[in-house]
Amino acid sequence: MGSGVRVAAYDGVPGMIDAVADRADPTHRFLRAAWYRAATQGGTTTLVASRDDGTVIAAIPTTPVGPTLIGARSVPGSYWPFRSISLDPDASDAELAAIFADPIAINALGPAWRVGPVYARDPVTVRIKRTAAMAGWTVLTRELGRAFLFDNANPDGWPRRSTRRRLTNYERQLAQQGEICVQHVTGADWSATVLEELAAIEAASWVGRATDHTGAKFISDEKRAGWLAAVNDPVLAHALSATILRVGGAPVAFSFDLQCDTVQYGIASSYDERFAAFRPGKIVTAYQIDQARAAGVTTIDLGAGDSGYKREMGAEIGPEILDLLIVRSRSAASLLRLRWGNESQIARDAYLAASKVRDAGRERGDRSRLEAWLAMGALAAAALTFAE
Repeated sequence: MGSGVRVAAYDGVPGMIDAVADRADPTHRFLRAAWYRAATQGGTTTLVASRDDGTVIAAIPTTPVGPTLIGARSVPGSYWPFRSISLDPDASDAELAAIFADPIAINALGPAWRVGPVYARDPVTVRIKRTAAMAGWTVLTRELGRAFLFDNANPDGWPRRSTRRRLTNYERQLAQQGEICVQHVTGADWSATVLEELAAIEAASWVGRATDHTGAKFISDEKRAGWLAAVNDPVLAHALSATILRVGGAPVAFSFDLQCDTVQYGIASSYDERFAAFRPGKIVTAYQIDQARAAGVTTIDLGAGDSGYKREMGAEIGPEILDLLIVRSRSAASLLRLRWGNESQIARDAYLAASKVRDAGRERGDRSRLEAWLAMGALAAAALTFAE
């Protein structure tokens, strides 16, 4: 390729991508093969880019999204709102642009591919925008809100003394229902039985009783199988944890979390609604925060939504969350932006700079102008199916 980068497309998610995950930013090292496999079904393809010396510098798994005829793809992930690709921080912009311009990548990624939700200020997000645009792609962005971050390094933070006294009182009341026990599951402790217990709590929660289970993490057999496969990777097994509150031996609340270096991502929490009066969700969260502090976690990423309890804890508004739609045809992108969002300014600047030296005939193909416009119209019509 002239750039010293080789690109290959593999069916499924090959284990070799763990090599780049191991060198990624510490807060991104969970983006391993097992992590992506947990969220994928059929049709997964992974682009793997390596230097001539064999060093893997990028891994981009994608799965089909939207109507099959459109050919659009999406980067999978087991945690909302953070779904990204695995990049070596030492890879240069020139190397990354060469990956996105490679014919193998263009074919594998299709006419449009989605990466997100991701954080606007995340270095990988910025680099995707810039280097994909350098390679001729148009990057459209959609704003999805903001994450909430909790400062876990503050020993005087939540739960405050007054809060702990209230929670202790609730625990005493809850203990009248049965003996209370708090279990911390991680590493070799994971099992199918543990995941089934988490599913039982979800089923008895508002998620299980009042929703279509789209947001549930454990209720379905398929999702539990994905998590069980994920924790077969020892790295992920130790990064993932479940704090389970039991009453009389029965699981009634949990907090499910992912620790990467000094950052913890709060993936899910739930409680059995029958015990709502005793605040089991807050009780298990307090135990989990104590556990996280003991493990060296200084920041807890609580994700987006449900700002009430997060603000009550003292969480602050954090990074903006974006959804990126990366489109090969500039003309198709002009239609898609009506449904998706505006072009990223970072990407636009990079595109215009690169276009000065790009072959003017890059986007011409063998199809007739009419066929091309029909394809663009179909892609635009399918834009809404890319969103969750």
